[in-house]
Amino acid sequence: MEKRGQPLFQMAKIEKNFGATRALVEANIELFPGEVHTLLGENGSGKSTLVKILGGVHQPDSGKMLLDGADLTLRSPRGASHYGIETVFQEVLTASHQSVLQNIWLGSDGIFRRRFKTATQRQQATEVLERLLGNAQLDVPAAELSLSQRQAVSIARSLVRRPRVLILDEATAALDVQTRDRLFNEIRRLTAQGSAVLFISHRMDEVAEISDRVTVLRSGQTISTVAKETMTISGLIQDMTGSKASPEESFKPPREPGKVVLQARDIQLAEQATKINVDIRAGEILGLCGLEGHGQDLFIRRLSGFAGGPGRVSRLEAEQNNSATPVGRRNAAGLGVAYLPRERRGESLFEQMSIQENFALPTMRQDKIGPFLSRKRMAARFREYIQSLSIKLGSPDDSITTLSGGNQQKVLLARWLATEPSVLLLNDPTRGVDISTKLEIYRTLQDLALQGTAIVVLSSEVDEIVQLTDRALVFRDKTVFAELAGKDLHQQSIVTAYFGQEMEVQYE
Repeated sequence: MEKRGQPLFQMAKIEKNFGATRALVEANIELFPGEVHTLLGENGSGKSTLVKILGGVHQPDSGKMLLDGADLTLRSPRGASHYGIETVFQEVLTASHQSVLQNIWLGSDGIFRRRFKTATQRQQATEVLERLLGNAQLDVPAAELSLSQRQAVSIARSLVRRPRVLILDEATAALDVQTRDRLFNEIRRLTAQGSAVLFISHRMDEVAEISDRVTVLRSGQTISTVAKETMTISGLIQDMTGSKASPEESFKPPREPGKVVLQARDIQLAEQATKINVDIRAGEILGLCGLEGHGQDLFIRRLSGFAGGPGRVSRLEAEQNNSATPVGRRNAAGLGVAYLPRERRGESLFEQMSIQENFALPTMRQDKIGPFLSRKRMAARFREYIQSLSIKLGSPDDSITTLSGGNQQKVLLARWLATEPSVLLLNDPTRGVDISTKLEIYRTLQDLALQGTAIVVLSSEVDEIVQLTDRALVFRDKTVFAELAGKDLHQQSIVTAYFGQEMEVQYE
């Protein structure tokens, strides 16, 4: 898309420091009416800080912002909203016990209203939700919705305000494929009306599909801005990392799976659903995938013992003549089964604790000297994972909330690696992390598999399943529709199975 006329919004030579940390050194970006402008960068590159400045959460130390060519100062999110700037974040922000309608209009009048909304507001909410979800269940509590549906509600909250600038900060990470596609249609509708969208995603297929232009940040500086017609994925990755890392790099070193270590028998995820029987072997990476809500999330939680239901999950111990021990929530860790949940904030992070304490929680007994806790021993253990996973942090004693999403995820992964599990269950482990962090996580998982760890990865990214796993189970209608491996494990076969079809042509 060619630039026309005056930019709608500009940030010029923006700098922002947090103590000794220089979050933004010299950041520049222009948003034109009617464009989707993607902001790319590794975790820690300054994207979140830039977005928070644009959203009124932080104020820059220097530099200027312009709206319609006039100087702009934003001192609060409400101030940003006043100028038509709305932000949707990666973390799903809904009030669980409030209705969908109340969530959509939450904060619209400056107070938390409990009374019913007006007929006009109800109509506006209905129209937006029907375009995003295909339906509008306005009166159900948000807690009854899936993760993808709750994120759609968060997006609707911004859309009903008819923004001039819409910021989607990893907002698609929680969406299923169908809702993501509907959102893209809504983005095109919004830009056709002259608004600008600042889009942030680590999914390169999304970037290629929706972007008019792309700006890359690295170490707090604007490195490049390229138009869709001239951008290449390899070029963007090189700008982000300073090297020629490729997401298509092979992550499947040859190896032979060992004995069965985790066994699922007669697992039934819903009434009338076909029962599931799966053997999971030492040294293999098993992928779980499917459209949102088709059972893969419930299945991995069944494997972990976090969810109950018909059927049984057993841990097999070869040294005990393959004795089978049922896996439950209370005994999973003792059986060497570790589970990393999907939602960091709600299920894994302890925000009131430090980075180091979040890491050490399940293994803190290793840090005791007699009855006393040795923080020196804890710090020494954590240092190994800081180095091996390239965790970027200030001090280990800082709050976990000071880290970027990708580095928080590395800390949580380190937490469970420190337990030295025999079976590692990962629920969408790279959701919302940058390409370099993904590559580091991929290499770590392959190294663990080579050492004999059985790994199960649920992923919402088709490419990740193809690149990382040895075998994949595609879920549909609360059961396993297809099992794919070897030359049959590729993007076309997975997506075809998503929609209940089998491949008629085998791709080499």
